[in-house]
Amino acid sequence: MNIPSADRETIRNLARFRYSLRRFLRFSEKAARSRGVTPQQHQLLLGVAGFTEDGAATISELAEFLQERNNSVVGLVERAAQAGLVRRRNAALDRRQVVVTLTARGARILRHLSRLHRDEVERVRAGFGAAGGVRAQTTARSARKAEP
Repeated sequence: MNIPSADRETIRNLARFRYSLRRFLRFSEKAARSRGVTPQQHQLLLGVAGFTEDGAATISELAEFLQERNNSVVGLVERAAQAGLVRRRNAALDRRQVVVTLTARGARILRHLSRLHRDEVERVRAGFGAAGGVRAQTTARSARKAEP
């Protein structure tokens, strides 16, 4: 390979990071589905509860958080409202603006998923400090699965 060693190190680090990120996202998708919500609904709940300081978010704020277009977020919010995860209301000062908040059901699901994700983030962090990269992580994961 005719890539300078300094670049190889950067490439290896990026590869490990992308691998860890993808594994985390796969974990997150499975966790959301296990609680009866789609991964997109989970992201919406996170955006509503955590993107702003007050536990409520406008469609524009959610579009920024989700990196989606406003009209896509409107549809997602509508489906989440029908599923009993969020509430929509018009803003007091500007009635054209829609404010989204969590329902009790949405908050319960988000709390559960957040605890699971906190633990997974700790595992991912520990993996970044481990030597050996993907092979070492794969071997360690296989060993954990084999434990009784």
